[in-house]
Amino acid sequence: MKNRFSLIAAVAIVVLFAACSKSSTTPVVVPSYSSTQTLTVNFSTATPYAFFGFKDSSLVANTDSATAKWDFGLRFTTFLVNSNASGPGNAGVIMQDGVFANLTSAPATGYAYDTTSTKLAIKDGSWYDYNPLSHAFVPKAGKVFFFRSADGTHYAKMQLLAVDYLPFTGPTPVKLSYKFQYVYQPSGSTNF
Repeated sequence: MKNRFSLIAAVAIVVLFAACSKSSTTPVVVPSYSSTQTLTVNFSTATPYAFFGFKDSSLVANTDSATAKWDFGLRFTTFLVNSNASGPGNAGVIMQDGVFANLTSAPATGYAYDTTSTKLAIKDGSWYDYNPLSHAFVPKAGKVFFFRSADGTHYAKMQLLAVDYLPFTGPTPVKLSYKFQYVYQPSGSTNF
């Protein structure tokens, strides 16, 4: 009887420890960082672009426009992607419809490039609505940009939140303020 009790106790202990052990299939957390930025861009088509690099989360000087330090450029409502006709980089972009937080993976293929100065990856008017009465440019809800970086190895997702004219005197604005949120994946993973 004592051996039977010892056997039952040993089995109970094994079952208890097996039930308490952690699963070896814990999800892998892919580190990324997110930010909300405001980018001041030129209103006139005769002035330079504002260039932005996701990696450093910063404005890139116009003197570096011939480098892979920037991922996209913006002037008035025209986007450039650092690729082919617009720069020496390997950047590409895909615009998708959806909720920013729910889109958690960048596409593996299908990125568009600036093939010529008139065939840009992001078509003017595709991402905003224009109100001729107020002259406002309002980003379309649910438009999310997925960028492959100029170095060709990193990914970011971005959504424009607002476009506003900065205070100006005279008949024509000089600068626009673009507010956007993005998540950048520094590991090279397509997951956010």
